[in-house]
Amino acid sequence: MLDRRDFLKTGALGGAVAVTANACTRPATEDADAPAGPPSFELEEWTAAQLTQAMEAGELTAEQVTTLYLERIEAVDAPDGIGLSSLLEVNPDAVEIAAGLDRERAAGNLRGPLHGIPVVLKDNIDTGDKMLTTAGSLALVAAPAPRDAWIVDRLRAAGAVVLAKANLSEWANFRSSRSSSGWSGRGGQTRNPYALDRNPCGSSSGSGAAVSANLCTLAVGTETDGSVVCPSNANGVVGVKPTVGLLSRTGIIPISASQDTAGPMCRTVADAALLLGAMTGVDPADPASGESASHAQTDYLQFLAAGADGLAGARIGVWRERFGFHERVDAILEDAIAAIRDAGAEIVDPVEMPSIGEIGRSEYEVLLYEFKDGMEKYLADRRPDVEHRNLEDLIRFNEENADREMPYFRQETFEAAVEKGPLTEAEYLEALEKCRRLSRDEGLDRVLAGHRLDAIVGPTGGPAWVTDLINGDRFGGGSSRAAAVSGYANVTVPAGMVFGLPVGISFIGGAWSEPVLLRLAHAFEQVTQARRAPGFLATADLSVLP
Repeated sequence: MLDRRDFLKTGALGGAVAVTANACTRPATEDADAPAGPPSFELEEWTAAQLTQAMEAGELTAEQVTTLYLERIEAVDAPDGIGLSSLLEVNPDAVEIAAGLDRERAAGNLRGPLHGIPVVLKDNIDTGDKMLTTAGSLALVAAPAPRDAWIVDRLRAAGAVVLAKANLSEWANFRSSRSSSGWSGRGGQTRNPYALDRNPCGSSSGSGAAVSANLCTLAVGTETDGSVVCPSNANGVVGVKPTVGLLSRTGIIPISASQDTAGPMCRTVADAALLLGAMTGVDPADPASGESASHAQTDYLQFLAAGADGLAGARIGVWRERFGFHERVDAILEDAIAAIRDAGAEIVDPVEMPSIGEIGRSEYEVLLYEFKDGMEKYLADRRPDVEHRNLEDLIRFNEENADREMPYFRQETFEAAVEKGPLTEAEYLEALEKCRRLSRDEGLDRVLAGHRLDAIVGPTGGPAWVTDLINGDRFGGGSSRAAAVSGYANVTVPAGMVFGLPVGISFIGGAWSEPVLLRLAHAFEQVTQARRAPGFLATADLSVLP
């Protein structure tokens, strides 16, 4: 067993020591005999509110909480533990930071609602500390980022302990069409805590797996299209994909200026609401966040009602077009719709959005153009510590380090993006206009207003597939595109289990609809109580019928 004192110092050597690299560079199928059953943990499924109450009562300190989570990480995530491989490194200063927050509490100075609460960040979110920010790529391991991302600065101001950096699908799953979600050159393959041979989905794979496995209380992921809601679905947690602009993107490694956003990934809607409010605000460096000035809240907990009350009187549309890819997922969604109706909501079934299916390749074209433009701007901010100047440099690095960076899949998405021109080109402008028109005017805006809906529901995704490093991902179905391309809000909540694997339901709304969606999702969560903690089985138990 790795010595705990040594483990807590991982990352201290320039912030570059990954806590799980040795385990997760092995193909997942080599670990069929991995230990089954979670180790006992005294903070199992604890919420931020419970931790805060215990710290206020003097029953726990932030230092004790942080140490307990670090010990949990060693038992579950590290190579000599279960080997979940959801984290790249822990913060070598986490215990010291927590002790400082304890001193502030003792002096009567509370920073905010997250005072002393551990948070895990996806490794495409800059931290100006001893940890690295790499998007999972070895190309960016030269030095830490020069400063915190804007949302990280907000989290520290609210009292959060930045505990660790999470593994992810490298470059947020925008390097190859044959990638394995949760795999990165720096961290290898993240595994699903419900069945270790199954995939955690991506690209916020490590964030979803870590918070589900109780390695932290709160986690932050990022989404361009599905990268918060899909891993939330596969790992049995709540995921919030906010309206683009509600959270600043400054200091986050980009894909798309029109679709990127960070978002909470937590075990409960209340925790997600708490975390979301701590990260809002107008950032002058991100013009999109200026639109949130009259819409953002610092306290989303105020919108959560008791029990089923949050669903009473709501009008909910059912997006039937997204059903039909798995009969057991359909059955879970039918039960979910019945629970929503029984809680007092009016169901409008079906609602149709054929325009979403017409978006086609236009979304991909937009992302290719915006990725090239955004990556060059981001790399300019990381120089001189990071030598790469543009996408050409990253492609060359991958070619020169193919044994480590491209052992299973290539970089054809990078190669397509590098051929794109500036954002003034007609091809880009036409594709962007088409995406916005079909997703907004002829999509969500039309359906929500036409049926006077508070939200639309659909299946977030299917049960996790077996990880396949040779052939890549095998997605079943989902409903992320409408909210992703429009830039509108989407909240997913656990809805049930298929052979012991979680699946979720998505509540999709219009721009700045987070208060409504969180209210609806929280009420659904309270009525159904569908989340089940993971068991770390070596493989799915096919005898466990729904």
